Amino acid sequence: MPGVQGSGNGMDPAADQGRDARGTGTGRLPEGLADAIRATAGQIAELLRGAPDTGAPVPGLVWTVGEVAAHLAQANALMAEVATGRSHPYGDGTPQGIAAANEQALAAFGERRAEPLAAMIVAQADAYLDAVAEHPADGTLMTPMGPMNRVVLGSYLLTHMLGHGYDLARALRRPHMVDRSRVALTLPFMVEAMPRVTDAAATAGLNVRYVVRLWGGGRFGVTFTDGTATVGHDLPDRPDCTISIEPVTFLLMALGRCSPRGAMARGRVLAWGRKPWAGPRFPEYFRAP
Repeated sequence: MPGVQGSGNGMDPAADQGRDARGTGTGRLPEGLADAIRATAGQIAELLRGAPDTGAPVPGLVWTVGEVAAHLAQANALMAEVATGRSHPYGDGTPQGIAAANEQALAAFGERRAEPLAAMIVAQADAYLDAVAEHPADGTLMTPMGPMNRVVLGSYLLTHMLGHGYDLARALRRPHMVDRSRVALTLPFMVEAMPRVTDAAATAGLNVRYVVRLWGGGRFGVTFTDGTATVGHDLPDRPDCTISIEPVTFLLMALGRCSPRGAMARGRVLAWGRKPWAGPRFPEYFRAP
């Protein structure tokens, strides 16, 4: 799962006053997150229902369309269960451990038909929203990628669906659903997850301070101190490198769906500061599950 197989929000998420987790009342999730989760699950289901063959390969992955859909159904169910407060061991928290757990879980789940999987993906996204509506949003949960609250878990759920929704859209030659507004809602999870997916070999002894700014809003800071990453909403003083990046490109690059060099060549990523050469190296410091 619950890692998006592949390869901090600078916004303070404002509570959605007057809307609950399902979109109708108490303000437990950042504005737009519940709607984005439901819309993304629905669009993935629509893609699957229009798939002529769930045995078709998915570009860039070893999985077929049916296997990606089965993984999404399992992941959504796991996140919905975690949102209720139940612990569910899954891998060892490392990208390698999560990838191994993904393969093991998929091998034990035989459903590959489009319609049942589409229904499961939607139903389990709704189950997550039901759990958030019934429990405190700020309670700490144990997830496959470490402790986080239900808000960050929702951002995780959305990120995971967007990554694999993009995969399915490419495989089926249909428009994907990744857009600027949804990318902004993935940032709470990204800020939490980045220290956990740092490549220790690539960052050994590294000392550099980054500010990452998304076009149109959203920013966070990343500081490496002797190879250890600290990521947060507070920006480092006197950053060595500022990276400005188009939002959709940011998410696809973070999930291993987009080449950093290609994005830079197309002008989707810019870097400046005292160490501008540190910009192109930034994606190499993280390894997605």
